[in-house]
Amino acid sequence: MSKTTRRAFLLGTGAILGGWATRRYYTDPIPAGTLIGTADGKPLTLNDASELSPTPVAKHITITDKFDAASIDALRKELKEATAERRPVIASAARHSMGGQSMARMGTTYTMAHEWIELDKTNLTYRTGSGTRWSTVIAKLDVEGFSPAVMQSNNDFGVASTYSVNAHGWPVPFGPMGATVKSLQMMLADGQLITCSREENADIFFAAMGGYGLLGIITEMEIEMVPNARLEPTFTQVDPLNFGPTFVQAIKGTPNVQMAYGRMDISIDRFLEDAMMITYRPTSDQSDIPQAPGSGWLSKRARDIFRAQLGSDIAKHGRWWFESSLGPMIGGGDTTRNTLLNEPVITLDDRDPTRTDILHEYFISPENFGSFISACREIIPSSYQELLNITLRYVQPDNESWLSYAPTDRIAAVMLFSQEKSVRAEEDARRMTENLIDAALRLGGTYYLPYRLHARQDQIISGYAGLRPFAAKKRAMDPGNLFRNALWDSYIAKA
Repeated sequence: MSKTTRRAFLLGTGAILGGWATRRYYTDPIPAGTLIGTADGKPLTLNDASELSPTPVAKHITITDKFDAASIDALRKELKEATAERRPVIASAARHSMGGQSMARMGTTYTMAHEWIELDKTNLTYRTGSGTRWSTVIAKLDVEGFSPAVMQSNNDFGVASTYSVNAHGWPVPFGPMGATVKSLQMMLADGQLITCSREENADIFFAAMGGYGLLGIITEMEIEMVPNARLEPTFTQVDPLNFGPTFVQAIKGTPNVQMAYGRMDISIDRFLEDAMMITYRPTSDQSDIPQAPGSGWLSKRARDIFRAQLGSDIAKHGRWWFESSLGPMIGGGDTTRNTLLNEPVITLDDRDPTRTDILHEYFISPENFGSFISACREIIPSSYQELLNITLRYVQPDNESWLSYAPTDRIAAVMLFSQEKSVRAEEDARRMTENLIDAALRLGGTYYLPYRLHARQDQIISGYAGLRPFAAKKRAMDPGNLFRNALWDSYIAKA
């Protein structure tokens, strides 16, 4: 089996087409407007993945060692001092959120960067530090024949951050990652270190699941794992307007599907008019499963085709032709579960100092997904935002977390836009986002909270039935409002 990931193969080999299109048809871009998001040079200014959220902080503390009695005491002391000084606190890992959710303005921001993992093969779980990156989890589990049950589709993120935004991914049939967490330890605002699970402090466990770190600081977690597997893909062309029911039927109505996602054609002249569904099932031979590779040269070449799409419909045509037609014929061999998960976001990183990549995500019921795509065909081309990718995923119902975005089966539409880092682009993005959220809400869906804070207050209230109960719970647990971030300040505090 090839050492190159299949997704890198599909994107990377197509880079030949993208590179040619870029050289052949490239024109100078329109100069950017007034730039925003740059740091002011002060040593205690942090930013997040958006590059649009420069945030001054009073302290930035990085934790790498496993918490012991001494470090727990140090954490408790910092919370006590911050409370006395009325200084906010928040914990983070890689800061891949995009609206200041992982930073405390003029407060203490913790960066958790653990690397320890302890496996329990009998119970199919592992314990790990809150800041352990998924790349480290995969590396440890892979050599033992196991795999994370649920994580995002990239490996850069911290495990507690994934729980705190209750992220989901390609593994099916699962809901968000919080469903696979067995227990955790958390320090509350008053310095108590408690254990939370479905049996102990369950109310806090479910509120913190997708609670954006606003209830306390997680120190370690116990998480489910599953056996790693050799998988083989199946590629199916799908009518975009019927994608929702077709996708759910493929996952629920056929046996042994372990991973699944969809893609759509984003070419301007045939915008969202074609879709492909990719499902992965175990091969008959599960012996001698190879080690999951890291990013190779082809993964890095994948950036070329991604960036060649910017302003070039020809490059977008080339990518879609390769991904939907040629790629399945020549790159559809078997892979492993861990190989599919072991890819960093940095592979496709934008290196243009005047632009940034911004994610959007919308959750729509399968039966209404076609109507949402119809709305997207009207809304997105009417903006100046450049859509580079849309990935479609299935999310099983989540009836546990207080801020659930999937009370029933949902299709997640994950959109990646290239955006100019300017005031004019932000205002344009805000208008587009409000329109997309309105479309989702009209169809009984909602949007995801870790990204740009462009929603109106009425939209977050309509999209999250648990918002006001969550705000009340946070105030009861943290009356001094110690744990704060931009999501709290901008929306939840006003609920």
